[in-house]
Parts: sequence; structure tokens; C-alpha cells
Amino acid sequence: MAATELSVGTVANRAGISISALHFYEKKGLIRSWRNQGNQRRYKRDVLRRIAVIKAAQTMGITLEEIKETLSTLPDQRTPTKADWQRLSKHWQRQLDKKIAYMQRLRDKVDGCIGCGCLSMQHCPIYNPDDQLAEHSSGAVLLEHPELEKTEK
Repeated sequence: MAATELSVGTVANRAGISISALHFYEKKGLIRSWRNQGNQRRYKRDVLRRIAVIKAAQTMGITLEEIKETLSTLPDQRTPTKADWQRLSKHWQRQLDKKIAYMQRLRDKVDGCIGCGCLSMQHCPIYNPDDQLAEHSSGAVLLEHPELEKTEK
């Protein structure tokens, strides 16, 4: 095996993930391999860095779809450089800031909510009389879309 080619087992072991996770990442378009003459999967050595970026992003709560979308901005599916990582992580920081703001809004309102068998129809932050918000979404849309929140109390 050429020094630049890594087997599935080697990549899984070095990256600290299962072989099935490797196959899953490949199926999702996050990494790529090729087949050698014996029809065995092979990876370029730089796939280890790409997997490290994927794992770091997952640890931050970034979805695989968001990771794929962001990595697709790299030319020729190359492995992120340090400069790329700074740009990618800034993008993900903005996404995390939005998620944190949403969770804070949810936290601040949850004490008045019991999952909509609501006890306080006059003061409920997600109250939706006569299903007025159905055109926007189903469920507790006021928690997901603060711009739709009623100003009256």
C-alpha cells in the first residue's frame, strides 16, 4: 500500500471512529474514498484532518447536514487548512449564537408553559387562539419565531 493511501481500518483506528461511521460519513458526502485494484476502499491521508473537523463540529452541536453544506464551500472537497478552519468556525459560531439565543428565549418562557394544555390562556407566550398562526407553521411557533409573538398581554 502506498504511504499516502490508508485502509478503512487504519482510518477508523486513527480517527477514533467505527468503520460503520466512516461508511456513513462517506454516504453522506462528508468524506470520499476510492477503490484499489482489489476493490478495497482507500483514503488519502488528509481524510484524518477532515474527520477531525467533522468530529469537532459535531461536538459543538453542528448537524451533519450543516457540516456538509459548510465543507462544500471548499474547492475540490479539499481538507480544511488552518485559514479554512477559522472561516468555517466563524460560520458555525454564528449558527451556535442563534441556537443559544433560541434556547435562552425558550428557557425564559418555559415557566409559563406546560406543553400546551395551558393553564393560563391570557398570559401564555405561545397561545394561538383559533389557530391564527397555522399559515406560518404548526406547533408552538411563537417559540421558534419570536417575530410572530403577540405584543398584547
